[in-house]
Amino acid sequence: MTAVIDASAVRIDSVSRTFGSGSHRVHALDNVSFDARPGEFVCLLGASGCGKSTLLGILAGIDQPSSGTVDVGGRRVGLMFQDSALLPWLTAGGNVALPMKIRGVPKVDRRSRVEELLALVRLAGLADKRPHELSGGMRQRVSLARAFAQEADVLCMDEPFGALDAMTRDLLHDELERIWRETGVTILFVTHDVREAVRLGDRIVLLSSRPGRVAEIFDVGLARPRRIDSPDVAALAVTVTDRLREEVGRHGH
Repeated sequence: MTAVIDASAVRIDSVSRTFGSGSHRVHALDNVSFDARPGEFVCLLGASGCGKSTLLGILAGIDQPSSGTVDVGGRRVGLMFQDSALLPWLTAGGNVALPMKIRGVPKVDRRSRVEELLALVRLAGLADKRPHELSGGMRQRVSLARAFAQEADVLCMDEPFGALDAMTRDLLHDELERIWRETGVTILFVTHDVREAVRLGDRIVLLSSRPGRVAEIFDVGLARPRRIDSPDVAALAVTVTDRLREEVGRHGH
């Protein structure tokens, strides 16, 4: 492996993705290229339908590009969706243990790791609760713990807090940032919320409207911890929003 590849946890090179054929052909992504350094928090931002989720699916290996390449250097890639998608017949602990069970981790080791992960997301002592007994924010914490149970080096997060109220989302921003710092995982985080991207990201990759292309990459450069309503976050969010509006206007959406 070359030194250039070693410097990146994720390298996306000229990735395009089309669906269908003929008059039903949809061009979702067009020649997308960028990378993410180990331990970096990269936010993918763009209007609905710009291919953000398609790109995460390619990174996670559940889809393939029509052309171009994705290189994660042999790292394990995990995926977390917007919906918590917890299995209702399993307890919180059972949901968190599921990725480990699939990998063949012994039961005794799964039990101790579940306890660690639930404590990490501040749900210690709630392993026996069923999803319907938990609030929306708590279910999303369980989903976050399950995502980390994948032992991923790169975690792809597809608008994981989009369905939550503003206060719960703000609290989970804090939790995610704390866990990210503690684990050193590389995160690629899809959002359509500009302030959320500025609040969380080291860099923001702005995608154009369909087909998704890299319109601009913003280095956030603001000191952490950040508040979503801070003047610095708001100021950069205005700059990014203006650029996003320009792209949306250019494509007539």
